[in-house]
Amino acid sequence: MSKVDFIEKLQHSHVPVVVDFWAPWCGPCRAIGPAIEKLGREFSGRVEVWKVNADEEPELMRHFRIYGIPTVIAFHGREEVTRRVGAVPAKDLRSLFEGALSGNKPTQVYQAPVQRILRLGVGFVLIILAVIFGLSGIKWLLAGLGVLIMFSGVYDRCPVYRMVATRLREVFKRVPSRP
Repeated sequence: MSKVDFIEKLQHSHVPVVVDFWAPWCGPCRAIGPAIEKLGREFSGRVEVWKVNADEEPELMRHFRIYGIPTVIAFHGREEVTRRVGAVPAKDLRSLFEGALSGNKPTQVYQAPVQRILRLGVGFVLIILAVIFGLSGIKWLLAGLGVLIMFSGVYDRCPVYRMVATRLREVFKRVPSRP
């Protein structure tokens, strides 16, 4: 589909549209594909889902300034509401579909910059103390704790963590709980 055809089709759509820019060779694209399909069925009739192969449509990629895939863009009233790039959790994809329906940009809750800096600083200090006192025995635990604290300051931006965490949540939802 050419850029002109895409824009014309978007202008004639009577419902909001979520567009998944993907490629068959892209692992993260395949990872979020089932979640997009499930949400497409759930929002059927209220939101259309279009899939665009990025390899076949470089003109559209340039037009929408897409520099990485997967990129999922929500349109409401022919205007872009929001987009997500990378293998994002299903809840973020859901907020994208809901944003397409309402026309409102989904809110994202991130850590405050002060919290990030504090966690990074405390983690760094613990690692430095472990190195100064010699990495042996219990000091390895101190260094490991420092690494974990530093990671807790940036984990919500790590695409690998997001993908793994989403998979683990899905696995643990399927595990029956004991009475």
